[in-house]
Amino acid sequence: MTIPLVVGVDGSEASLEAVDWAAAEAVRHDVPLHLLHAAAGNHEASEVVHAASERAGKGAPTVRLSSEVVHEDAISALVGKDRNAFALVLGSRGLGDLPGMLLGSVGLAVAARADCPVVVVRGSAEHRDGRFGSVVVGVEEGEGSDTAVRFAFREARVRHCRLVAVHAWNPRFGASPTPQVPPWYALEAHRRPPAQVLDDALRGPEEWYHDIPVSRRVFDGPARQALLEAASEADLLVVGARGRQALPGLQLGLINHALLHHAPCPVAVVPRK
Repeated sequence: MTIPLVVGVDGSEASLEAVDWAAAEAVRHDVPLHLLHAAAGNHEASEVVHAASERAGKGAPTVRLSSEVVHEDAISALVGKDRNAFALVLGSRGLGDLPGMLLGSVGLAVAARADCPVVVVRGSAEHRDGRFGSVVVGVEEGEGSDTAVRFAFREARVRHCRLVAVHAWNPRFGASPTPQVPPWYALEAHRRPPAQVLDDALRGPEEWYHDIPVSRRVFDGPARQALLEAASEADLLVVGARGRQALPGLQLGLINHALLHHAPCPVAVVPRK
C-alpha cells in the first residue's frame, strides 16, 4: 500500500493553499492525499474537512483522497503521522497565529520534530504553481545534505525541471586572531574547494537522475542570503535537517529557521536519514 502525502488543514486560507499544493504534488508522485484536521474546542470539524476535500477534488480530481479528524493538538497529530507519510504539508500560517507572524507555530514545530520531509507552503501564486521550472537545494559541507539532495532530484524529475544546487561559504568568517596560524576555513578550503563540495554531493544522484539538468552555484557569503536569492526564482527550496537524533531544538538550525520565515517559495525540510 502506497503511503500518502499528509496535509494539515484548519480552515485558514494558508491551509487551503497547502491543500492546492499538496494535491498537485500527490498527482505528480502518484500517491494518495490524506487530509488531517486536529479539532479543538467546538470548532466545526466537518466544515473544515469538507471545504478542504472540495478544494483538493477541484484541483486534482483524479487524486485518491481520504480525510481524518483527530481530537488532539495539531503538532502531536501531524508528527504522529511522520512514520507513515510520504511527506507532511502545512500552510505558512494557521487560524490561531497572531497577525504579523511570518510562520505559524505549528509549521515550525512540525518541521523541527518530524522524521519525514515537511513542506511549508509559502510564497506567491507563481511560486506555488511551478511557473519557474526550478528546484533549489542547499548543499552543506559533509554528508548532512545527502537525503535533501536526493529528495530535490526526485522533485526536479517529477516536475520536469532543472535543479539548482547552492553551496555557500564565507572566508571572512572565522578569521584567526593570530596571523601565523591558518584559520580553519583555509585548511578546509585547501582540502575541499567549495566547487568540489558541490561535485561530491551531486556525483551519485546525478548518475541516477542523469536526465535532470543541473546547475551549480558557489556563493561567497552567508548561506541564508544565497538560498533566499536562489529561491526568488524557484518553485521549491529544499534544505536538509539533522534528523530526530539531534538534540531537542537543534534539528532545524538558524539557517532553516530563517528560510522557513522568509523564503519566497515553498520550503521542504528533509531530515537526514
